[in-house]
Amino acid sequence: MKMVMAIIKPFKLDEVRDALTDLGLQGLTATEVKGFGRQKGHTEIYRGAEYEVSYLPKVKVEVVIEDHLTDQVVETITKTANTDKIGDGKIFVTEVYSALRIRTGETGSDAI
Repeated sequence: MKMVMAIIKPFKLDEVRDALTDLGLQGLTATEVKGFGRQKGHTEIYRGAEYEVSYLPKVKVEVVIEDHLTDQVVETITKTANTDKIGDGKIFVTEVYSALRIRTGETGSDAI
């Protein structure tokens, strides 16, 4: 099993969720996060005063999948979350050694 974690722009969340659902995924976790990458934040003006925003709002999407779906899920997120602008985000793929569904006790791929 693999965990695909994607850091994306918040307004892309619904599109990414719909695209992953169309692939047959049954669940994902989305968390509101803040961070910065190469753009290192930006400057904004509020009521005439200029201030620097160091951390930008993002959404972290996490999904645990079977190994054979990894490339398809990464490709789907990449296409769906892309705006061709700086700050589109990152995707990380890690190995998941075990999973357990608390309610039923199912393990492995049956638990996801």
